[in-house]
Amino acid sequence: MQAIVTAGGIPEPEEPLYEFSQGASKALIEIAGKTMIQWVLDALSGSKHIENVVIVGLDESSGVTCEKPLAFTPNHGGMLDNIQAGTRKALEVQPDAKYVLMVSSDIPSITPEIVDWTIERALETEEDIYYNVVTRDVMEARFPGSNRTYLRLRESEVCGGDMNVVATDTVTSNDEFWTKMMYARKSIIRQAALIGFDTLFLMLIRRLTLPDAVKRVSKKIGLKARAVESPYAEIAMDVDKTYQLEMLAKDLEQRAAV
Repeated sequence: MQAIVTAGGIPEPEEPLYEFSQGASKALIEIAGKTMIQWVLDALSGSKHIENVVIVGLDESSGVTCEKPLAFTPNHGGMLDNIQAGTRKALEVQPDAKYVLMVSSDIPSITPEIVDWTIERALETEEDIYYNVVTRDVMEARFPGSNRTYLRLRESEVCGGDMNVVATDTVTSNDEFWTKMMYARKSIIRQAALIGFDTLFLMLIRRLTLPDAVKRVSKKIGLKARAVESPYAEIAMDVDKTYQLEMLAKDLEQRAAV
């Protein structure tokens, strides 16, 4: 499988991480002796399932390295554009690729074992999208005080992971769907319009289980989706705030010292 690492984000002066990036890519912020994206690339390097890696938003001058063959494509603007550009590049490298692993460059605590577990769970079935979630209990046990945003369901509270498996034709042939998804991701009202107010309401009052929620949303959007409950909090521990950067710096320094 090929991995697509999205690294197009550049913090603005008013954003918390700007003091560390100073106008450069967020992916290149140093943490525990390496850039954030280098930690991610090291995890992909050690994966037994990853064959090639595409980086979106950087080029060879960034100095990043990977034991797997690397390809680069420039920042195309928005998240949707970068996902599609990365998928197109991946298909140039391997035209028959059925799935790709989408990985954010700001989850530096992932490991090769976590990458392989994520891919192996996806290979168990044939869906359009595999979306990883982490329960609050798992998240707080591994990263107490991480302050993630959780969706309340009947049996648990979950947050989304930033490493997911997607079918290539889902990305390349569903422009309208992906545009709506990107437009809706920051607004609960837009999300309701996309997935249905009835489904959102049942989620909010904790009447749906995770499988029920996935079934309803899949029917609404017309894609076969599967939510995978991951035991690894690392896939949801992205760096958006200064305290998260400091938290992960300590964690990764301890790992490097072992």
